[in-house]
Amino acid sequence: MPVPHTNPSSPLWLFDLDNTLHDASHSIFPAITANMNVFIARVLGDGVTPATPEAVNAARLLYWKRYGATLLGMIRHHQVSAAHFLEETHALGDLQQMIRSERGLKRLLRHLPGRKILFTNAPTRYSTDVVRHLGLRRHFSHHVAIEDMLVHGQLRPKPSKLMMRRVLRKYGVSARRAILVEDTLDNLRSAKQLGVRTVWITQYLRMSDPIGAAALPKMLKRPAYVDVKVKSLRQLAARLHRLR
Repeated sequence: MPVPHTNPSSPLWLFDLDNTLHDASHSIFPAITANMNVFIARVLGDGVTPATPEAVNAARLLYWKRYGATLLGMIRHHQVSAAHFLEETHALGDLQQMIRSERGLKRLLRHLPGRKILFTNAPTRYSTDVVRHLGLRRHFSHHVAIEDMLVHGQLRPKPSKLMMRRVLRKYGVSARRAILVEDTLDNLRSAKQLGVRTVWITQYLRMSDPIGAAALPKMLKRPAYVDVKVKSLRQLAARLHRLR
């Protein structure tokens, strides 16, 4: 859908999806985690017996820490098809019933100055469906999903700085005119190193690792590379002056 003309000096907003625009930790992430564990157990198994939960968790943590995404480790070390992995792990049944979000997101996006791009490490089909159920599709001029994050033929999802540079160049903005809104600190840190302004959303965070073994600290302090920290997206309008 066409978006209104914007001032060339206005910012380009890069909005993450999961745990930023909606509460993925409520039921979507647990379902994806269960699917992922089944998939990895099958790949790591001997062809008859799946790998143990301990082996699956160890692999997920290792790949997450080393590559920033479990998928990249599965591709590099087990020759997994990215499309197959994403399809199986995001088979979620009645997605609409799983979505939880705060009210007022349409109004917030409508009043933020500048273009908005959905910028997510989630697959295209899933992220399109979530945004449609949220009623937010018309507020994003473009949609960058993980399948779009290819550099030299290889997946380079967030927090890849090379991929971020590609995105900024594609949409014709300098880093200082872009604002990344995210729940994931590694992605914010990487963007800030390029000069992108950063907003950290904290209200949906539950655990600090992908297998749910490490709880978040009670006090979530704002790191130096985060320009604005807000619990709720609805607080963002009142903090815009900190991003100028």
